[in-house]
Amino acid sequence: MKNIAIYPGTFDPITYGHIDVIKKGLNLFDVLIVAVSEVGGKSHLFSTEERIKLIKNSLHKDMKISSKKIKVIKFSSLTTTLCQKFKSKVILRGLRAVSDFEYEFQLAGMNRKLNEKIETVFLMSDVDNQVISSRLVKEIASLNGNLKKFITKSVIKEIKSKL
Repeated sequence: MKNIAIYPGTFDPITYGHIDVIKKGLNLFDVLIVAVSEVGGKSHLFSTEERIKLIKNSLHKDMKISSKKIKVIKFSSLTTTLCQKFKSKVILRGLRAVSDFEYEFQLAGMNRKLNEKIETVFLMSDVDNQVISSRLVKEIASLNGNLKKFITKSVIKEIKSKL
């Protein structure tokens, strides 16, 4: 039986912080499903389909990461429901800073209440990537700042065309 992890998020856009967590997840799991949320209270710069394309281009084209162990999908259900669908017992979450922990801890607890067979695994991105957030990347882009340290070439091209 394959060890499958679900890495859910909005990825609007995908950053080097996300990619760092994905790379680390690939070392721990047989299959990593990057699940792009279609729901949530956030307003998105990119559509779900655009975010999926950006993730695939960033991972496979820009970073040259093999697609053999990665699936990129969209979802609009509870993450625990998605885990059941793909027979995953693990939700992968990235942590950047202490400020993330309170929200992520609460989310993990709620997911545990929804399905006690599913564990949440937290991975820290490398120190260089811990300050990166999609929200700040969009703000830097809107002010014509240099994005090279935060997102891949594919994402830079698309974010500049959007703004």
